[in-house]
Amino acid sequence: MLGFSRAQSAAFLVMLALIVAAPFTLYPVFLMKLLCFALFACAFNLLIGYVGLLSFGHAAYFGMGSYIAAWTAKTWHLTPELAIIAGGLTGAALGTVFGWLAIRRQGIYFAMITLALAQMNYFFCLQAPFTGGEDGIQQVPRGALFGILPLDNDMTMYAVVAVIFLAGFLLIHRVVHSPFGQVLKAIRENEPRAISLGYRTDNYKLLAFILSAGLAGIAGGAKALVFGIATLTDVHFAMSGEVVLMTLVGGMGTVFGPVVGALITNSMEYYLAQFGSWVTITQGAIFVACVLLFRRGVIGEIAAKLRISL
Repeated sequence: MLGFSRAQSAAFLVMLALIVAAPFTLYPVFLMKLLCFALFACAFNLLIGYVGLLSFGHAAYFGMGSYIAAWTAKTWHLTPELAIIAGGLTGAALGTVFGWLAIRRQGIYFAMITLALAQMNYFFCLQAPFTGGEDGIQQVPRGALFGILPLDNDMTMYAVVAVIFLAGFLLIHRVVHSPFGQVLKAIRENEPRAISLGYRTDNYKLLAFILSAGLAGIAGGAKALVFGIATLTDVHFAMSGEVVLMTLVGGMGTVFGPVVGALITNSMEYYLAQFGSWVTITQGAIFVACVLLFRRGVIGEIAAKLRISL
């Protein structure tokens, strides 16, 4: 099935069944948020899990995608699909510039450069007139898909977000298992060896960075239309840290790990909200337990125990 192994095909069918059945038992808006963050985490995992590049600034692409999608939908009255595409293109464009600057360094230097660039982007969003400053862009209309299908109904909007997530997920899977993806893995394992074989590793890393940033922008754009607002929270460095946690908890370098990580993280935020200020402490304890008990992430440990690829 689409290049999946037998275990991956079974996992994909289970995930697909849950996506179809979930809105009939759970709150659709929560599920849409979950799918947006799952796509965001999958995009981030493409970079850290398959290229070995730890970015501490992925909120920049997610947040700018959110802002541009919200602004174009509200100000230019673009249809939702065009607004989300605009968010994705913005993320890719920003990723091109930031990636070109960052991939010249490796390790902690790469991570710190991405963090510094993301903080520059945060202060730009804080001061730029079109972002609305601390108030953000509010009352963003969902509009009508292709100018025909109104998205005011949560179930209709959920179907659109689910399709966006599945398309992004399958794209990432195809990239990872393509010859291009094999080169990315070779760079992760031994970049000097890849260079000695004649590969221009900087070009491969930049392309992966742009693809990851573009998908993050699409996730941010979809989230902005779901909630009708784009705020500084989306570009804050805490968002970059959150996507790192999603990936690590779920399983870095696995196809389904980021999805499970997003599910765990967002479920904790949603269901532990009643504990008030204790939420952060409770989350921290759970994350520490996950790191200690699941060194390779939840999906990574399951795959290792069953000796399968997920």
